[in-house]
Amino acid sequence: MADAMKRTGIHASGTRNRRRTGVVPTAPATDKTYAGQKQAAEILNRILPEQPNHPGIAHYIIHSCDNPAMASLALPAARKYAGIAPASPHAVHMPSHIFARLGLWQDDIKSNLAAIKASDKMASMHLHVLHHEVHSLDFLEYAYLQIGDDAGAKVQIDTLAAAKEADADPEYRDYFEAQLVRGPATYALERRQWKDALNLQPLAEAPPYVQLIAYWGRAVAAGHLHDRAAAQDALKHYDELLEATRNSPKPYIADALKNEHQVVQAWAAYAGGKSDEALRLLRSVADHQDKVGKAETELPAREMLADMLLDLQRPQEALTEYEISLRTDPNRFNGLYGAAQAATQVQQKEKASTYYTQLLKNCKGIRSDRPELARAKTLLAYASGDL
Repeated sequence: MADAMKRTGIHASGTRNRRRTGVVPTAPATDKTYAGQKQAAEILNRILPEQPNHPGIAHYIIHSCDNPAMASLALPAARKYAGIAPASPHAVHMPSHIFARLGLWQDDIKSNLAAIKASDKMASMHLHVLHHEVHSLDFLEYAYLQIGDDAGAKVQIDTLAAAKEADADPEYRDYFEAQLVRGPATYALERRQWKDALNLQPLAEAPPYVQLIAYWGRAVAAGHLHDRAAAQDALKHYDELLEATRNSPKPYIADALKNEHQVVQAWAAYAGGKSDEALRLLRSVADHQDKVGKAETELPAREMLADMLLDLQRPQEALTEYEISLRTDPNRFNGLYGAAQAATQVQQKEKASTYYTQLLKNCKGIRSDRPELARAKTLLAYASGDL
């Protein structure tokens, strides 16, 4: 939910989120060929060898390629950028946009830890940098969750909760508030702790577009739990807050929440036994995300669609959707585990082993009590004959 808000003006840069750099601002958001972005990236990559220490070139290459289809093209610039401007929190953070797109979680984590260190140094000079730290904490939580490091993810939530809202520049106040709610919501949903997500509370006195984040999380959880009453309650509150957003000083945010609204509607429909409608709504959102991309730390609708199909005992269809999702959001913990489960159910044991192996590789060295990891180890051991 806060991801949509970042796309409409409540994000770490503090400006309306327009595509930048040369031809990039004029690139239609619905152009799935990314013609404008490719043109910008081609120009910038041609200049980069001539001016390898120019921070703006690397920065805008990342912006040009900050979508699932092009992220790999910016990897060289991403790896170089942090070394060009190591004292700038935003510069050190920016490579993680590409690392997150490509599922390079350890690189993502290193980038954002360094960004927070740079931010702390600037804070000691009494500069307003909390928005930079909030942005990095969001990326860190998401990355830690993908490697099964729940403790690491929880540290980011606690760090944000301990921050003083007064330290946030007024321009970024609602972004700060949004992350206070979104962090726990993401933590619960990614860990499949549906009852925890069902108990998410809106932030009192926050704008309506911040309060509705809690009801988005509740709706997803209620759908997984098949709790019709809870799902309808979440949808009702979400609808009311969405209408209040339309009447708020920032009505444009409501337009950007169309996809998220459909996700809430989908899970409410699913909880009510209307699986066909739920699948149609989620597929619509997933198809839209495939065309125009999504925020780096946003939960993929395609993966949700696959989860729903697997719950409906339609593993072959679920496997297809998981694999599509993993192409745009590689190395996601739940995407890999879901694909492995679906492959197992359709007797594609070799494919299941591949996904389980990748999951365990991503989480290597992490002390985790996730039951998915224990199950993956057991099934791989069984498949190899060790059990």
